[in-house]
Amino acid sequence: MIDITLQNFEAELIVASQQRPVLLDIWAPWCGPCRTLGPILEKLEEAYAGRFTLAKLNSDEVPEIAAQLSQMFGVRSIPFCVMFAGGQPVDGFVGALPEAQIREFLDKHVPAGEELEAAGDVEAAEDLMAEGDLEAALDKLAHAVQTAPADDAARYEYVKALLELGLVPQARAAFEPVAAKAADTLVPSPRLAALATWLAACEAAAGADPAALQAAIAANKRDFDARFALAQTHMAGQRFTEAMDELLEIIMRDKAWNGDAARKAYVAILELLAKPAPKPAAEAKPGGTLEIAGKAAVVHSDPLIDQYRRKLSMALF
Repeated sequence: MIDITLQNFEAELIVASQQRPVLLDIWAPWCGPCRTLGPILEKLEEAYAGRFTLAKLNSDEVPEIAAQLSQMFGVRSIPFCVMFAGGQPVDGFVGALPEAQIREFLDKHVPAGEELEAAGDVEAAEDLMAEGDLEAALDKLAHAVQTAPADDAARYEYVKALLELGLVPQARAAFEPVAAKAADTLVPSPRLAALATWLAACEAAAGADPAALQAAIAANKRDFDARFALAQTHMAGQRFTEAMDELLEIIMRDKAWNGDAARKAYVAILELLAKPAPKPAAEAKPGGTLEIAGKAAVVHSDPLIDQYRRKLSMALF
């Protein structure tokens, strides 16, 4: 449990909620229901074992934040609790609710213990990869998927790591549980779809002869089958810019070739190269007021991705 002030709200509430949910309890010393609710929330924070953080804000001492949240949610009484997730206030409740109802509220926003453990494994794997310990990183990611099989983010990282290490059959086996989701056009999942494209390229490249493909292209620049197959060998070898260059040659000559296959593969590579956008954060305003609603965080663009996005746009229009 932490106490929120104007000095620490950004670090302890906004930034911290980007890592795990933070439940903010707005209370006052003179409020009887607040004294009833407080111990229940503290008990639940302990019972949920780190799956959310409890923060308390004395509305008498920090009226600026309390007033803005109250206005945002149209609430005029306390105790008033606000759930922060991803740097934003996302939900709330008013009054000293019974413990069972508070648990129902928490369960809507707080990750399951398995998801939290999997996220920790993924984070540890990223550190291990940065240190060059790929085998240990792979073990962490495998454990993350085993712990939380329904966690698509963990599975994405696991399959991606397997492909980066050239372990294609293992990647196929790990990908199968989400293969249908990756192909679902009604509820698209761009990252999983991109992973499916990369996996298919790796499998196709296993029987390809790059020299023969290059010879076929030299003899006929409109041999799109050969050019697409060559792009797949580049994808399999993680030579993504070379792959996009070959795909772009197809797109410029025939935008709709083979059911738009070249454009779809090109977009998949951009998705694989892109880093997830940072979550929005709230901002402190001059004079000590708080812009709780937050604004979109500045996304630091990747010059290479921007360059190839422009190339695609020019080829399509």
